[in-house]
Amino acid sequence: MQGTLSEIDIRSILQLIELGQRTGYLEVQAFRDGKFRVAEQFWIVFFLNGQIAYAADSDSSLSRLRDYLRRYNLDSAVDQLYLPAIATTNAPEYGYLWTLLETHVLTPAQGREIIQSMIQETLFDLLSLHQGSFVFEIGPALAPQLTTLEIGPLVANIMKQVQEWKQFHPHIQSPEQCPVIVESSLLRQKLPENTFKILASWADGQNSLRQLARYLNRPILPVAKAIYPYIKKGWVQLVYPSSLSTNPAPGEFPSEPKTGTHSVVFIDDGVATCKAVEHTLKQHGYAVAALSNPLKALSLVFQIKPDLILCDIIMPELDGFEICAMLRRSTAFRQTPIVMLTGKDGFIDRVKARMVGATDYLTKPFGDSELLMLVEKYIGKSDINLAKATQLSIEALEEELEQTNTPDLNVSR
Repeated sequence: MQGTLSEIDIRSILQLIELGQRTGYLEVQAFRDGKFRVAEQFWIVFFLNGQIAYAADSDSSLSRLRDYLRRYNLDSAVDQLYLPAIATTNAPEYGYLWTLLETHVLTPAQGREIIQSMIQETLFDLLSLHQGSFVFEIGPALAPQLTTLEIGPLVANIMKQVQEWKQFHPHIQSPEQCPVIVESSLLRQKLPENTFKILASWADGQNSLRQLARYLNRPILPVAKAIYPYIKKGWVQLVYPSSLSTNPAPGEFPSEPKTGTHSVVFIDDGVATCKAVEHTLKQHGYAVAALSNPLKALSLVFQIKPDLILCDIIMPELDGFEICAMLRRSTAFRQTPIVMLTGKDGFIDRVKARMVGATDYLTKPFGDSELLMLVEKYIGKSDINLAKATQLSIEALEEELEQTNTPDLNVSR
C-alpha cells in the first residue's frame, strides 16, 4: 500500500492497518518544494497485528530519548552505553531504550510510558500532516516487543488535540518553537513562584514547547494551552532554535547542487563492484575512493571528508548500518549525504537505513545511469579538470593508509 496524502489521509491509513490487523512498517515523507523533491522529514510507525508498537521521526540522534529520560533524572544514562547490537537491527533509539531496560536502569513501566509518549508525539505530527507520501509494507514485527497501543481510541484522542491546537494559530505555529520570557516581572506576579522558576529555567530560547512537554510528562496541548495567554500578552515570545534556521537536518542537502570538484567515497566488500563504480565516476569528473574493507574505509572517510558517501549494507566486520550510525554521531558528517545500497526486496533494510540517518538508498544491481543520476542529485556535476588534484590527494591518503596498516586493503585504482 502506497500513495500520497492527497489521495488518502493518515487517519484512514491507520484505520486500514487496524482493520487488517497488519504487522509491518508505515513510512511517511513530507516534501519541501524543490527541483529534486527533497524529503524534508519522514516518520516511521511500527505495527503488530494492527496495533502500534513504536514510532519515530527523521531525527537519528538520541535527543528525544534523552528528553524523556530527563523526567527520571536519567538523561545522561545513554552516554554511558556502548552502541547495542539491537540498535543496528532496529531503530537506534529503540535499541538504546531496550538496553536501558536490560541493564535495569529503567523499569518496564517506565519503558512503556516512554514508548507511549513517543507514539503519541509522532501521531500528533502525522495527523497534522496534509501533504506528503507514504508506503506501508508487511514485514516482521519490531523485536523485542515492549508494548502496543490500540489505534482507534488513540487516534480519536489525538485528533481532538490537533483540532484544539489550531486555535493557538498564529501565536503558536509549531511544537518546535522555543519560549523566551521577555516580561519577567509581570510573569512572576501572575504565576506561582515555583511555576515561574520552572518556566524561567527552561524558557531560554533553546528548549522547545515539545521538549517542555517531554520534561513535564505532559502532552503538547496542555503545555501550549498553559503558556498561550502569556504569549498573547507579549510576556513570552516564541522563537525557532538557531539550529533549525542555520543547519539542515541530518543528510539534508542543497536543492540545487553546484558544479565544481566533488569527492565520493564508495564502500562495498565486492572488489569488482568497487572497480566498476570508481571507473564510472572518474570518467564523469568525480574524485573517488572505492574501498572494499569497511574498517579501513571508515578511517579514510574521516580524512577525506567526502561530499557523498555510498555504502553497502551487508559487509563483514562492520555493516553499513553501523557505519552510517557512527558517521551521523560525528558533527563532521551530520549533513553529508549517505546513500545505502540495498537489495531488490530490501524494504526492511531501507527502513533501518532511514532510522540510522541514511539520506537515501540505491537498489542493487544498478547501472551507470542510475548511479550518475543519484550522485548528481546530491552533489551536482563535477569538473573533471578540477577533480584531478583532489583525486591525487585521495590516492595519497589511500597509499598512506596501506603503509600504516596491514596490506589487506582492497583499493581499486
